[in-house]
Amino acid sequence: MSDIKNDVDTKHETMILEDSEMGDIRIHESVIASLARRATLSVEGVSRLSGNSLVDNLAEMVGSRRIQSRNVSIMLGDDNDVAIEVKIALKFGYCIPKIATEVQKAVIAEVESTTGMNVTGVHVLIQEIEEEDQIAKTADDNEAAE
Repeated sequence: MSDIKNDVDTKHETMILEDSEMGDIRIHESVIASLARRATLSVEGVSRLSGNSLVDNLAEMVGSRRIQSRNVSIMLGDDNDVAIEVKIALKFGYCIPKIATEVQKAVIAEVESTTGMNVTGVHVLIQEIEEEDQIAKTADDNEAAE
């Protein structure tokens, strides 16, 4: 069992939530990213997670799971601390500071309540603002890629 604790890749990608006689309870950064992604997309005014849709579509077609890492970054700290960065596209007509603040609150609430970790910061990077016709086109492109 001690080999697991010394595994460098696992150590950097996971956080030990609890270490007891029965063993470790670890959470992988991809789980935290998934929670942050879900919380972000639940905020009204967020169109989608931002990224290069052509590259994302190609990566998805070949089965790459690293697509999500370009949209949500997780920085694990000490003592169950985590900082998160999300890159998003907003719908046109929404107040950027208001939506960004709502994203921060939603991500903090979701990650802390689900994992018990302490979110030290949520950095929101607005990369695009989309008009309604762009949102419909992106949805059509995503359906065609499936």
